[in-house]
Amino acid sequence: MKAFLPIVVALPLSALLLAAAPAPKYAVADIPVALREGAHAVVRADDEVVTVKSASRLVHTVHRVVTVLDNTGDDLARIGVSYDALRSLSYLRGAVYDAEGRLLHQLRASEIKDEGVGSDGSSFMTDVRVRYADLRQPQGPYTVEFEYEIVSDNTLFYPDFQPQEEEGVAVQAASLRVITPASLPLRYQERQLPAGAAVAHITAGNQEVYEWKLTNLAAVDDEEAAPPLTDRTPAVVLAPGSFQVQGHAGTAATWQGLGQWTYDLNAGRDQLPPATVAKVQALVKDLPDARARARRVYELLQGSTRYISVQLGLGGWQTFPASTVASSGYGDCKALSNYTRALLAAAGVPAYQALVGAGSGEADLRADFPSSQFNHVVLCAPLVTAGRPDTLWLECTSQTDAFGYMGSFTGNRHALLLTPEGGKLIATPRYGAAENRRVRRLDLFLDASGSATATARTLRTGQEQDLYAALLHELGPPDQKKYVVDRLKLPTFTLTRFSLVATPAGPLPGVVENLALTLPGFAPPSGKRVFINPNLLSRLPALPAQVGERQAEVWLPSATLHADTVRLHLPAGFHPETLPAPVQLSTAYGTYATQYATLPDGTIQYIRRLELKRAKLPKTAYPGYLDFRRKINSADKAQVVLVKAGS
Repeated sequence: MKAFLPIVVALPLSALLLAAAPAPKYAVADIPVALREGAHAVVRADDEVVTVKSASRLVHTVHRVVTVLDNTGDDLARIGVSYDALRSLSYLRGAVYDAEGRLLHQLRASEIKDEGVGSDGSSFMTDVRVRYADLRQPQGPYTVEFEYEIVSDNTLFYPDFQPQEEEGVAVQAASLRVITPASLPLRYQERQLPAGAAVAHITAGNQEVYEWKLTNLAAVDDEEAAPPLTDRTPAVVLAPGSFQVQGHAGTAATWQGLGQWTYDLNAGRDQLPPATVAKVQALVKDLPDARARARRVYELLQGSTRYISVQLGLGGWQTFPASTVASSGYGDCKALSNYTRALLAAAGVPAYQALVGAGSGEADLRADFPSSQFNHVVLCAPLVTAGRPDTLWLECTSQTDAFGYMGSFTGNRHALLLTPEGGKLIATPRYGAAENRRVRRLDLFLDASGSATATARTLRTGQEQDLYAALLHELGPPDQKKYVVDRLKLPTFTLTRFSLVATPAGPLPGVVENLALTLPGFAPPSGKRVFINPNLLSRLPALPAQVGERQAEVWLPSATLHADTVRLHLPAGFHPETLPAPVQLSTAYGTYATQYATLPDGTIQYIRRLELKRAKLPKTAYPGYLDFRRKINSADKAQVVLVKAGS
């Protein structure tokens, strides 16, 4: 009998590979159309689990999937996860898929970069490292998937949950699950959550489990005059009640307790060498006034120390001893403020360190949720002058900041004062329109052909001078000049003279800018008339009209006062035919006024005053703000009409 042989069918290699490939997932077609509208990327999943193991350890796992729709969303295809001596990274995995959800590539270990923070020289003493992965593709849409786990022995900080961290990013699904021992109850604050997204809380044995779920969050537009995104998208902020860092136990349930932990951690580290104490006492012996003694100590600090960053384990919160700074001449914000406090004590001026959330344009901390919301340390001396409180604040990391000035970096917010009795939440200096001033005098000299020259002197004080103080102290004159030239919105000009000069020491720092310009063809005659806009340097642009319904509140973060006086010097034989009518605006957003006059010598004087308020207003106020800016822009373009005698 003849045996039957098996039949072998040769399949193409592509078919064999297809059979072995995993099933597609995360296809772009599965994203609801409404979520793609106005979005550059869609978070398909952001599933996070926080497991509190003890008062000194927690584990944070993250699984995040993002579909990048266009090149604007490409940054979301990269990830950087930091770790240090107190936070270990267990794993980092990743994959990328095409538009149909087919696997294109799995992240290999060799593709993950591991770099130390501060390798560019910006930090000097740190154990922080970052693992980076980059799965960007040449063209969208595509989907990236990342997974990682952090084991943290620093329970002062719990992870926050805010899946929508950028404008133009929608969220299809996200979840947060927190598991904690019943003996360590979770503290949390829900912010901007949509209806139905409140916490689900159960007790399972001796564990408490909390869970939040978010679905179908449309992309948030980038809107003018909007609060920071952290105040606009759904978030859950977590914090411990009790915590422990390298054997140092504390509580964050109250500001008093959090401040007490920080104060105790640094207690006894303010002892100076006897020679340093003697030096300070000799330096201030002729000054009976406490503020004058503090000023001299601050000058000593600025002339003998420099700032470095220290992020070594507990060193993120525990300072170098003052004696170390005295001998080395350097330290971070904690060490330099602690050192300055010791110097002031030697000068007979009591002071306290204060924790602050620093950053220009940053929103104030949430005073109703005690937690570590800080990234900087400054010094506060509660002085009394002539029987009245005269609190002094000192930024101890800068060699150039003015004595007693906080500015946009740490002003207009709250700080946590560290006292022997614990933490006390207090306000840092407030800077309003009276302090944040820009006062300009400009003289414009027109010739008969329509060309002109101009000189301008601009005094900036308070927060208005912050940027220019940085230019003055950090850049040389050529780079200062280039910065100014690049921002002069004039059609044709030559900057013939330029300087920046700090004003003499006073209650507020100031910077004076002097300019001289040549302006060929500035106002060529048009028939028998010449049309001139005297507002050469202070025009405020109008804002684009709101597209669609406004989503955000109107947030005006700083109050300022701009005062301009322009004198227009006319060539012989010319006189004004028409001067613009005065303008007067008074609104919830600020005030604006202009006036024109012909002076006895024939010079035309233009005076402009704009005061902007610091405010947070409902989104319904935005049309009014648009109208205010439009009217200012229109008035700023007003023209003086000149005619020549006998024309």
